Amino acid sequence: MLTENKEYKETKSIVFDIFFPRRCPVCDDIVPPFIYSKGKIARGGFVHADCAKKPRPVKGALCMKCGKPLAKAEKEEEYCADCRKRSYYFDRGFSLFEYRSISGSIYRFKYAGRREYADYYAQVTEKRLGKKLKSLGIQAIIPVPMYEKKKNDRGYNQAEVYAERLSKRFGIPTYVNVIKRVKNTVPMKGLDAGARRNNLKKAFNIVRNDVKFKCILIIDDIYTTGSTVDEIAHEFRMTGTDRIYVLTLAIGQTT
Repeated sequence: MLTENKEYKETKSIVFDIFFPRRCPVCDDIVPPFIYSKGKIARGGFVHADCAKKPRPVKGALCMKCGKPLAKAEKEEEYCADCRKRSYYFDRGFSLFEYRSISGSIYRFKYAGRREYADYYAQVTEKRLGKKLKSLGIQAIIPVPMYEKKKNDRGYNQAEVYAERLSKRFGIPTYVNVIKRVKNTVPMKGLDAGARRNNLKKAFNIVRNDVKFKCILIIDDIYTTGSTVDEIAHEFRMTGTDRIYVLTLAIGQTT
């Protein structure tokens, strides 16, 4: 029965891809549902082979707190300039891509309904960070919540979509009803670090006090100053969560 269920899901996925073909998360052109390789017909991937080489992965000397690439002058430092200036409630952050190399993709993922991009993001996450994330003992994946009206207007929360794809790959449940965004904050773009923190004060509330976690992974799309994820980390820290990690799709260098 379980095998039949898996076969049914695979058939359904194939049919869906044929009638509603995926878009490449890099160039946004259609990705063929099937490819011919080594004399065989196989399922198409999530991204064009050439396009997969374009997004720049976060690598090299990284900040041991937020995960930002360190500037040349900081190579011998343990933390980036931002993390040396202030303390954070989360323990450590991880990110997949350098922001400028993937910014267009994330914009479409957020605002143009390209939810299928999340399959590619989750695949890359497992490939690059899978061993590390699995070793942390994460009990729950917590996507950054959107204000309810904003989510209804957009139709989805991109952090939830990404989190749900990660859950399928890592076998860790996603919780979307434990913390809620209760304040409709102004857009963060253009605000400095101090203004971002003030903007987020009392923006989130834990609404499920009956659920307790020892270790969580907070999911967001972009890490800039860390104000949003840290405000959420603070709320969970107050409930007794011991270890709090952050994962974002993209990150820039020190601000």
